[in-house]
Amino acid sequence: MKSFDPTADYAEIREGVAQACARFPGEYWRELDRERAYPKAFVDALVADGYLAAMIPESYGGSGLNLTAAAVILEEIHRNGCNAAACHAQMYTMGTVLRHGSEAQKEAYLPKIASGDLRLQAFGVTEPTSGTDTLALKTTAKRESDEYVINGQKIWTSRAEHSDLMLLLARTTPRADVTKRTDGLSVFLIDLRECVGRGVTIRPIRTMINHSTTEVFFDNVRIPASSLVGVEGQGFRYILSGMNAERILIAAECIGDAKWLLDKASAYARDRVVFGAPIGKNQGIQFPLARAYAHMLAAEAIVYRAAAMYDAGQDPGVEANTAKMLAADASWEAAEACMQTYGGFAFAEEYDVERKFRETRLYQIAPISTNLILSFIAEKVLGLPKSYG
Repeated sequence: MKSFDPTADYAEIREGVAQACARFPGEYWRELDRERAYPKAFVDALVADGYLAAMIPESYGGSGLNLTAAAVILEEIHRNGCNAAACHAQMYTMGTVLRHGSEAQKEAYLPKIASGDLRLQAFGVTEPTSGTDTLALKTTAKRESDEYVINGQKIWTSRAEHSDLMLLLARTTPRADVTKRTDGLSVFLIDLRECVGRGVTIRPIRTMINHSTTEVFFDNVRIPASSLVGVEGQGFRYILSGMNAERILIAAECIGDAKWLLDKASAYARDRVVFGAPIGKNQGIQFPLARAYAHMLAAEAIVYRAAAMYDAGQDPGVEANTAKMLAADASWEAAEACMQTYGGFAFAEEYDVERKFRETRLYQIAPISTNLILSFIAEKVLGLPKSYG
């Protein structure tokens, strides 16, 4: 069996993504960062080139590619100094729609998502009182005739202001009435264009990075019963698959960030002369960068192993979480090393290092905390007592 070569495989995709990103240099991202603005032009360019339709089947207007290809796309975006956080949700929510959505839902939405006429960028799962404890969420969807009535609140729902559709997880059966804790939750594909101002309120949250995140309130929001994805009460299982995809894809972004940061630091270390010699001659500069590279290389291997397992229809829960943790650690280590290499100049926004430094820090805690990943591995792999829930 041929092993995956991160450099050679998907070379055409990598080259195409790099060319697209070249139109959006550091100045573009710095201006957006100052204004906390959404990178619409960048997202539109990715749509026009077909990258955001990568996982949509060709029969619906997409490219019909797998998760590995999607990971390559996102990695390459970050490797070129851009940020895919404005649009990556479309890729990891796609699996839920493709695997569990009705044919009517696919026909109604997928061609328009592929063409860019519709955006599926919002993923409504986390709530203020439950956080990562998804089974404790309180947002409800009550069936009334041919509608569901939704009440509740979501938080850290990124891109909700810039999305036409939202994939929402809500409780359809009271927790006290289910036999299994994982039952009673359902997934809905909601048309935000019909709901905002009619019970849905979106409030932006200003954060340390430009992430377009929000909190979303649902007050007696009526949606068609046809918005239900799959079988009522089975939504948690659907979301788990999407969460594995999310962690793999964001881990790929972290690998891209690490490569960008290491390239940036190495170039600076070769060119920056102090006391008559390049600072890269000093082991105090070399060793942190070399160690960060070694850790990135190891993390990259598990990222694409997890992606291959997902594409093969396996359950890569452990691998996806491990990939997310190690890749996040690798990107953060590369960011630290890059900051130290640049010294005081790292704090100047014109070099983009401080922006990437802030962006990489997020992935220590989102979309899942590294501490929870360690607890998950301890329980699921090592057989240790469950430390949460």
